[in-house]
Amino acid sequence: MASVEQTDGTGPSGEDGVRRRDFINIAAVSFAGVGGVAVVLPLIDQMNPSADVLALASTEVDLSAIQPGQAIKTTFRSQPLFVRQLTAKEIAEADKVDPATLRDPQTLEERTVDGKKQWLVTMGVCTHLGCVPLGAGEGENRGEFGGYFCPCHGSSYDTAARIRKGPAPKNLEVPKYSFTSDTAILVG
Repeated sequence: MASVEQTDGTGPSGEDGVRRRDFINIAAVSFAGVGGVAVVLPLIDQMNPSADVLALASTEVDLSAIQPGQAIKTTFRSQPLFVRQLTAKEIAEADKVDPATLRDPQTLEERTVDGKKQWLVTMGVCTHLGCVPLGAGEGENRGEFGGYFCPCHGSSYDTAARIRKGPAPKNLEVPKYSFTSDTAILVG
C-alpha cells in the first residue's frame, strides 16, 4: 500500500499548527502587557509630587546678615521658619536649665548642629494650636524666658525655643537642616 502525503504543509504530526497557536498566544500576551503598561504608567506618574511641591521641599537661608541676638523669619513648606543667632548670654541661660525640669526635655546641643551651637533653627509654629509666636522680629515680645511668646494662649519659650510656661505641649520643632557653608544653611 502506498502512503498518502499531506498537502496542507502541516507535516505528519501537525507541528506547524502548534507553532502558529503558540505565536498567536505570545503575541496576544505581549499586546496585553504593552497595553497594561500604557495604562498603569500614567496612573503611577500622577502620584508623584508636583513641581511646586518639590520646589518647597527645601529652602536655603543666608545667615550672613543675622547679628548675634537677632532672629529672622522666613518660610519653609509654607510655614514660618525662625533662624536665630544666639548670644553667649543666651547660650549660657539655655545651658543653665536642667532638662529634667522641662515639659519636653531637650538640651541646646540636641536642638542645634554640632559645632554651631549659636545657630537655632526652629519652625515658627506654636505646638499648642498652631499660632505664630512673637520674638523673631525686632522689638517683639519674647516672653519672660527671652525666647518666643505665643500671643494666642500665652505659651512662653526660652532662648533654646523650649516650652517653659503655658499650654503648649512640646518645644518648637527643629526641622532637618545642614550647613552648606559658614554663612548658609539648607533646610529640608
